[in-house]
Amino acid sequence: MLETRAADARQFSISVFDPQQASAQEWSKFLVYWRLRNEEDFPGEPVPSDAHIEQNMRQHIPLFAVHRIQVRDAEGDIAGNLNMGVRREGTPDYEAHAPFVNITGGVRQLRRRQGVGSLLLRELLALMDAQGKTTATFNVHLPESHAFLAAIGALEKHRSMENRMSFAGLDDGALARWRAEALAPGHGLRLEIHAGRVPFERLATLMAPLSALLEDAPTTGLSRPPMRFELEDFRAWYAEIDRRGGEHFLVLLLDGDEVAAVCDASWNQLYPDRMFQRLTGVARHWRGKGLAKGVKALMLQLVRERHPEVVMAVTQNAEVNAPMLAINRQLGFVPHRHDGAYQIGTESLRAFLSTRSPASREART
Repeated sequence: MLETRAADARQFSISVFDPQQASAQEWSKFLVYWRLRNEEDFPGEPVPSDAHIEQNMRQHIPLFAVHRIQVRDAEGDIAGNLNMGVRREGTPDYEAHAPFVNITGGVRQLRRRQGVGSLLLRELLALMDAQGKTTATFNVHLPESHAFLAAIGALEKHRSMENRMSFAGLDDGALARWRAEALAPGHGLRLEIHAGRVPFERLATLMAPLSALLEDAPTTGLSRPPMRFELEDFRAWYAEIDRRGGEHFLVLLLDGDEVAAVCDASWNQLYPDRMFQRLTGVARHWRGKGLAKGVKALMLQLVRERHPEVVMAVTQNAEVNAPMLAINRQLGFVPHRHDGAYQIGTESLRAFLSTRSPASREART
Protein backbone atom coordinates (compact mmCIF):
# COMPACT_ATOMS: atom_id res chain seq x y z
CA MET A 1 0.00 0.00 0.00
CA LEU A 2 1.29 3.45 -0.88
CA GLU A 3 0.96 6.25 1.64
CA THR A 4 1.24 9.48 -0.36
CA ARG A 5 1.89 13.05 0.76
CA ALA A 6 2.51 16.23 -1.20
CA ALA A 7 6.09 17.24 -1.98
CA ASP A 8 6.13 19.68 -4.89
CA ALA A 9 2.44 19.78 -5.83
CA ARG A 10 3.30 21.00 -9.31
CA GLN A 11 5.45 18.00 -10.11
CA PHE A 12 6.31 15.36 -7.52
CA SER A 13 4.75 13.41 -4.66
CA ILE A 14 6.41 11.23 -2.03
CA SER A 15 5.16 7.73 -1.29
CA VAL A 16 5.98 5.07 1.28
CA PHE A 17 6.26 1.69 -0.44
CA ASP A 18 5.37 -1.37 1.65
CA PRO A 19 6.23 -4.60 -0.22
CA GLN A 20 3.77 -6.56 1.91
CA GLN A 21 0.80 -4.27 1.21
CA ALA A 22 1.50 -2.95 -2.30
CA SER A 23 -1.18 -3.57 -4.92
CA ALA A 24 -0.55 -5.34 -8.22
CA GLN A 25 -0.52 -1.94 -9.99
CA GLU A 26 1.99 -0.52 -7.51
CA TRP A 27 4.23 -3.55 -7.95
CA SER A 28 4.00 -3.23 -11.73
CA LYS A 29 5.19 0.38 -11.60
CA PHE A 30 7.97 -0.48 -9.20
CA LEU A 31 9.24 -3.38 -11.31
CA VAL A 32 9.35 -1.20 -14.42
CA TYR A 33 11.35 1.37 -12.45
CA TRP A 34 13.64 -1.26 -10.92
CA ARG A 35 14.61 -2.64 -14.31
CA LEU A 36 15.24 0.81 -15.76
CA ARG A 37 17.41 1.81 -12.80
CA ASN A 38 19.26 -1.50 -12.80
CA GLU A 39 20.20 -1.06 -16.45
CA GLU A 40 21.34 2.51 -15.76
CA ASP A 41 23.54 1.45 -12.85
CA PHE A 42 24.65 -2.02 -14.00
CA PRO A 43 24.36 -2.10 -17.79
CA GLY A 44 24.50 -5.52 -19.36
CA GLU A 45 24.28 -7.45 -16.10
CA PRO A 46 21.80 -10.37 -15.90
CA VAL A 47 18.50 -9.53 -14.23
CA PRO A 48 16.28 -11.96 -12.26
CA SER A 49 12.61 -12.37 -13.01
CA ASP A 50 9.95 -10.00 -11.72
CA ALA A 51 8.60 -12.82 -9.55
CA HIS A 52 11.98 -13.28 -7.88
CA ILE A 53 12.46 -9.54 -7.27
CA GLU A 54 9.03 -9.31 -5.66
CA GLN A 55 9.57 -12.44 -3.59
CA ASN A 56 12.98 -11.25 -2.43
CA MET A 57 11.64 -7.87 -1.33
CA ARG A 58 8.75 -9.47 0.54
CA GLN A 59 11.14 -11.67 2.51
CA HIS A 60 11.35 -10.87 6.21
CA ILE A 61 14.78 -9.62 7.28
CA PRO A 62 15.17 -10.76 10.89
CA LEU A 63 17.76 -8.26 12.10
CA PHE A 64 16.98 -5.15 10.03
CA ALA A 65 13.93 -3.13 8.99
CA VAL A 66 13.90 -1.27 5.67
CA HIS A 67 11.92 1.95 5.19
CA ARG A 68 11.22 2.44 1.47
CA ILE A 69 10.43 5.85 -0.03
CA GLN A 70 9.48 6.68 -3.63
CA VAL A 71 9.23 10.01 -5.42
CA ARG A 72 6.59 9.98 -8.18
CA ASP A 73 6.09 12.41 -11.02
CA ALA A 74 2.81 13.95 -12.19
CA GLU A 75 2.04 10.85 -14.29
CA GLY A 76 2.55 8.55 -11.30
CA ASP A 77 5.81 7.06 -12.56
CA ILE A 78 8.65 6.56 -10.10
CA ALA A 79 11.38 9.19 -10.48
CA GLY A 80 13.58 8.05 -7.58
CA ASN A 81 13.63 5.89 -4.47
CA LEU A 82 15.37 5.55 -1.13
CA ASN A 83 15.75 2.44 1.02
CA MET A 84 16.75 3.14 4.63
CA GLY A 85 17.91 0.09 6.58
CA VAL A 86 18.00 0.21 10.38
CA ARG A 87 18.65 -2.40 13.04
CA ARG A 88 15.51 -3.84 14.64
CA GLU A 89 15.07 -2.94 18.28
CA GLY A 90 15.59 -5.85 20.63
CA THR A 91 18.06 -7.68 18.38
CA PRO A 92 21.63 -8.46 19.50
CA ASP A 93 24.03 -5.49 19.47
CA TYR A 94 21.12 -3.08 18.90
CA GLU A 95 22.77 -0.26 20.85
CA ALA A 96 25.93 -0.48 18.73
CA HIS A 97 23.85 -0.36 15.54
CA ALA A 98 21.36 2.26 16.77
CA PRO A 99 23.17 5.40 15.45
CA PHE A 100 23.45 4.07 11.89
CA VAL A 101 21.18 3.94 8.86
CA ASN A 102 22.28 2.25 5.62
CA ILE A 103 21.11 3.77 2.34
CA THR A 104 20.45 2.39 -1.12
CA GLY A 105 18.41 3.80 -3.98
CA GLY A 106 18.81 6.47 -6.61
CA VAL A 107 17.17 8.69 -9.21
CA ARG A 108 16.30 7.94 -12.82
CA GLN A 109 18.77 9.59 -15.20
CA LEU A 110 16.05 11.59 -16.94
CA ARG A 111 14.87 12.95 -13.56
CA ARG A 112 18.22 14.10 -12.21
CA ARG A 113 18.84 17.79 -11.41
CA GLN A 114 15.12 18.31 -10.82
CA GLY A 115 15.13 18.23 -7.02
CA VAL A 116 14.26 14.54 -6.64
CA GLY A 117 17.45 13.78 -4.72
CA SER A 118 16.77 16.63 -2.30
CA LEU A 119 13.25 15.35 -1.67
CA LEU A 120 14.64 11.93 -0.81
CA LEU A 121 17.28 13.43 1.47
CA ARG A 122 14.56 15.32 3.37
CA GLU A 123 12.90 11.98 4.04
CA LEU A 124 16.22 10.59 5.24
CA LEU A 125 16.74 13.51 7.60
CA ALA A 126 13.20 13.14 8.95
CA LEU A 127 13.79 9.46 9.73
CA MET A 128 17.17 10.16 11.34
CA ASP A 129 15.67 12.89 13.52
CA ALA A 130 12.68 10.73 14.49
CA GLN A 131 14.78 7.66 15.35
CA GLY A 132 17.85 9.37 16.79
CA LYS A 133 20.20 8.23 14.01
CA THR A 134 23.44 10.14 13.65
CA THR A 135 25.18 8.57 10.65
CA ALA A 136 23.90 7.60 7.19
CA THR A 137 26.09 5.37 5.02
CA PHE A 138 25.92 5.21 1.21
CA ASN A 139 27.82 2.81 -1.07
CA VAL A 140 28.14 4.04 -4.66
CA HIS A 141 30.18 3.35 -7.78
CA LEU A 142 28.97 5.69 -10.54
CA PRO A 143 30.95 8.92 -11.05
CA GLU A 144 27.79 11.02 -10.81
CA SER A 145 26.91 9.33 -7.49
CA HIS A 146 30.35 10.11 -6.06
CA ALA A 147 29.90 13.73 -7.21
CA PHE A 148 26.41 14.02 -5.69
CA LEU A 149 27.47 12.72 -2.28
CA ALA A 150 30.51 14.99 -2.22
CA ALA A 151 28.22 17.94 -3.11
CA ILE A 152 25.85 17.29 -0.19
CA GLY A 153 28.72 17.17 2.29
CA ALA A 154 29.12 13.41 2.72
CA LEU A 155 32.68 12.19 3.33
CA GLU A 156 34.21 9.20 1.60
CA LYS A 157 35.39 6.89 4.40
CA HIS A 158 36.31 3.68 2.58
CA ARG A 159 37.06 2.47 -0.94
CA SER A 160 36.60 -1.03 -2.29
CA MET A 161 36.48 -2.70 -5.66
CA GLU A 162 34.57 -5.50 -7.30
CA ASN A 163 37.07 -7.84 -8.92
CA ARG A 164 36.27 -10.53 -11.46
CA MET A 165 38.23 -13.55 -12.62
CA SER A 166 37.81 -15.89 -15.59
CA PHE A 167 38.08 -19.58 -14.75
CA ALA A 168 39.58 -20.16 -18.19
CA GLY A 169 42.78 -18.38 -17.15
CA LEU A 170 43.46 -20.36 -13.97
CA ASP A 171 46.88 -21.96 -13.59
CA ASP A 172 46.09 -25.48 -12.42
CA GLY A 173 49.71 -26.18 -11.51
CA ALA A 174 49.92 -23.14 -9.25
CA LEU A 175 46.60 -24.00 -7.61
CA ALA A 176 47.81 -27.53 -6.88
CA ARG A 177 50.96 -26.13 -5.24
CA TRP A 178 48.91 -23.70 -3.15
CA ARG A 179 46.69 -26.52 -1.91
CA ALA A 180 49.68 -28.73 -1.09
CA GLU A 181 51.49 -25.97 0.78
CA ALA A 182 48.47 -25.12 2.92
CA LEU A 183 47.88 -28.80 3.74
CA ALA A 184 51.55 -29.57 4.45
CA PRO A 185 51.87 -31.92 7.44
CA GLY A 186 54.19 -29.45 9.15
CA HIS A 187 51.28 -27.05 9.71
CA GLY A 188 49.32 -29.71 11.55
CA LEU A 189 46.03 -28.33 10.25
CA ARG A 190 42.81 -30.21 9.65
CA LEU A 191 40.67 -29.55 6.57
CA GLU A 192 36.90 -29.17 6.90
CA ILE A 193 34.70 -28.61 3.83
CA HIS A 194 30.95 -27.96 3.51
CA ALA A 195 29.23 -27.89 0.11
CA GLY A 196 25.60 -26.90 -0.39
CA ARG A 197 24.75 -25.95 3.18
CA VAL A 198 26.55 -25.83 6.51
CA PRO A 199 24.52 -27.55 9.25
CA PHE A 200 23.11 -24.98 11.65
CA GLU A 201 24.63 -26.81 14.61
CA ARG A 202 28.06 -26.30 13.06
CA LEU A 203 27.32 -22.72 12.00
CA ALA A 204 26.43 -21.87 15.59
CA THR A 205 29.92 -22.86 16.75
CA LEU A 206 31.54 -20.82 13.97
CA MET A 207 29.80 -17.48 14.49
CA ALA A 208 32.35 -16.16 16.99
CA PRO A 209 35.61 -17.21 15.24
CA LEU A 210 34.37 -16.17 11.79
CA SER A 211 33.16 -12.86 13.20
CA ALA A 212 36.62 -12.24 14.65
CA LEU A 213 38.16 -12.74 11.20
CA LEU A 214 35.50 -10.52 9.58
CA GLU A 215 36.06 -7.78 12.16
CA ASP A 216 39.76 -7.86 11.30
CA ALA A 217 39.05 -6.91 7.68
CA PRO A 218 40.17 -3.34 6.84
CA THR A 219 37.43 -0.70 6.61
CA THR A 220 39.67 2.41 6.57
CA GLY A 221 37.92 5.33 8.28
CA LEU A 222 34.37 3.97 8.20
CA SER A 223 32.33 4.55 11.35
CA ARG A 224 30.43 1.33 11.96
CA PRO A 225 29.07 -1.13 14.48
CA PRO A 226 30.94 -4.41 15.00
CA MET A 227 30.93 -6.65 11.91
CA ARG A 228 29.56 -10.04 12.85
CA PHE A 229 28.19 -13.19 11.30
CA GLU A 230 24.80 -13.91 12.84
CA LEU A 231 22.88 -17.16 12.78
CA GLU A 232 19.56 -15.46 12.07
CA ASP A 233 21.04 -13.99 8.87
CA PHE A 234 22.07 -17.47 7.76
CA ARG A 235 18.58 -18.82 8.45
CA ALA A 236 17.06 -16.13 6.23
CA TRP A 237 19.72 -16.57 3.54
CA TYR A 238 19.35 -20.34 3.45
CA ALA A 239 15.57 -19.96 3.18
CA GLU A 240 16.13 -17.69 0.17
CA ILE A 241 18.54 -20.22 -1.35
CA ASP A 242 15.95 -22.94 -0.87
CA ARG A 243 13.42 -20.89 -2.86
CA ARG A 244 15.60 -19.81 -5.77
CA GLY A 245 18.23 -22.53 -5.83
CA GLY A 246 21.86 -22.19 -4.89
CA GLU A 247 24.66 -23.41 -2.68
CA HIS A 248 26.89 -22.15 0.12
CA PHE A 249 30.48 -23.42 0.26
CA LEU A 250 32.73 -23.22 3.30
CA VAL A 251 36.40 -24.29 3.46
CA LEU A 252 38.11 -24.27 6.86
CA LEU A 253 41.64 -25.02 8.02
CA LEU A 254 41.53 -25.87 11.71
CA ASP A 255 44.20 -25.94 14.40
CA GLY A 256 42.39 -28.19 16.84
CA ASP A 257 39.09 -26.36 17.25
CA GLU A 258 40.60 -22.97 16.30
CA VAL A 259 39.89 -21.54 12.86
CA ALA A 260 43.28 -20.83 11.25
CA ALA A 261 41.89 -19.91 7.81
CA VAL A 262 38.54 -19.73 6.07
CA CYS A 263 37.15 -19.21 2.60
CA ASP A 264 33.43 -19.14 1.85
CA ALA A 265 31.60 -18.63 -1.40
CA SER A 266 28.18 -19.08 -2.94
CA TRP A 267 26.60 -20.19 -6.18
CA ASN A 268 23.26 -18.71 -7.22
CA GLN A 269 20.97 -20.48 -9.67
CA LEU A 270 19.87 -17.08 -10.98
CA TYR A 271 23.44 -16.47 -12.20
CA PRO A 272 24.65 -19.99 -13.01
CA ASP A 273 27.83 -18.88 -14.79
CA ARG A 274 29.45 -17.26 -11.75
CA MET A 275 30.74 -17.97 -8.27
CA PHE A 276 30.48 -15.27 -5.60
CA GLN A 277 33.51 -15.19 -3.30
CA ARG A 278 32.66 -14.04 0.20
CA LEU A 279 35.04 -13.98 3.18
CA THR A 280 38.65 -15.14 2.94
CA GLY A 281 40.43 -14.72 6.27
CA VAL A 282 43.46 -15.99 8.15
CA ALA A 283 44.03 -15.71 11.89
CA ARG A 284 46.86 -13.23 12.57
CA HIS A 285 49.28 -15.75 14.07
CA TRP A 286 48.83 -18.01 11.01
CA ARG A 287 49.57 -15.36 8.40
CA GLY A 288 52.56 -15.58 6.10
CA LYS A 289 52.25 -19.36 5.66
CA GLY A 290 50.28 -19.47 2.39
CA LEU A 291 46.98 -20.36 4.04
CA ALA A 292 44.93 -17.70 2.21
CA LYS A 293 46.18 -19.03 -1.12
CA GLY A 294 45.47 -22.56 0.02
CA VAL A 295 41.84 -22.04 1.04
CA LYS A 296 41.16 -20.05 -2.14
CA ALA A 297 42.64 -22.86 -4.26
CA LEU A 298 40.60 -25.45 -2.36
CA MET A 299 37.45 -23.41 -2.88
CA LEU A 300 38.05 -23.04 -6.62
CA GLN A 301 38.60 -26.79 -6.94
CA LEU A 302 35.37 -27.48 -5.04
CA VAL A 303 33.24 -25.11 -7.12
CA ARG A 304 34.68 -26.36 -10.42
CA GLU A 305 33.89 -29.96 -9.46
CA ARG A 306 30.29 -29.21 -8.45
CA HIS A 307 29.51 -26.57 -11.08
CA PRO A 308 31.50 -26.98 -14.29
CA GLU A 309 29.22 -24.37 -15.88
CA VAL A 310 30.81 -21.62 -13.77
CA VAL A 311 33.13 -19.42 -15.85
CA MET A 312 33.58 -16.39 -13.60
CA ALA A 313 34.38 -15.57 -9.97
CA VAL A 314 33.23 -12.30 -8.41
CA THR A 315 34.61 -10.83 -5.20
CA GLN A 316 34.76 -7.54 -3.28
CA ASN A 317 38.01 -6.26 -1.78
CA ALA A 318 39.04 -3.21 0.19
CA GLU A 319 41.48 -1.11 -1.81
CA VAL A 320 43.76 -0.98 1.25
CA ASN A 321 43.88 -4.77 1.56
CA ALA A 322 47.15 -5.16 -0.34
CA PRO A 323 47.89 -8.81 0.65
CA MET A 324 44.52 -10.10 -0.57
CA LEU A 325 44.66 -7.99 -3.72
CA ALA A 326 48.09 -9.45 -4.50
CA ILE A 327 46.74 -13.01 -4.19
CA ASN A 328 43.75 -12.17 -6.34
CA ARG A 329 45.96 -10.67 -9.03
CA GLN A 330 47.94 -13.92 -9.13
CA LEU A 331 44.67 -15.78 -9.67
CA GLY A 332 43.76 -13.45 -12.54
CA PHE A 333 41.22 -11.17 -10.85
CA VAL A 334 40.90 -7.75 -12.48
CA PRO A 335 38.94 -4.68 -11.29
CA HIS A 336 35.40 -4.46 -12.64
CA ARG A 337 34.24 -1.39 -10.72
CA HIS A 338 35.32 0.84 -7.83
CA ASP A 339 33.00 1.59 -4.91
CA GLY A 340 33.07 4.34 -2.33
CA ALA A 341 31.45 4.25 1.11
CA TYR A 342 30.30 7.74 2.12
CA GLN A 343 28.91 8.89 5.46
CA ILE A 344 27.01 11.99 6.49
CA GLY A 345 25.53 13.19 9.78
CA THR A 346 22.32 15.04 10.47
CA GLU A 347 23.92 18.46 10.85
CA SER A 348 25.69 18.29 7.48
CA LEU A 349 22.53 16.97 5.88
CA ARG A 350 20.49 19.76 7.43
CA ALA A 351 23.01 22.35 6.26
CA PHE A 352 22.82 21.12 2.68
CA LEU A 353 19.03 20.97 2.63
CA SER A 354 18.79 24.50 4.04
CA THR A 355 20.17 25.67 0.68
CA ARG A 356 17.55 23.74 -1.32
CA SER A 357 13.93 24.67 -1.85
CA PRO A 358 11.93 21.68 -3.13
CA ALA A 359 9.28 23.91 -4.71
CA SER A 360 11.72 26.31 -6.35
CA ARG A 361 12.08 26.70 -10.10
CA GLU A 362 15.79 25.78 -9.80
CA ALA A 363 14.88 22.42 -8.28
CA ARG A 364 12.81 21.54 -11.36
CA THR A 365 15.37 22.42 -14.04
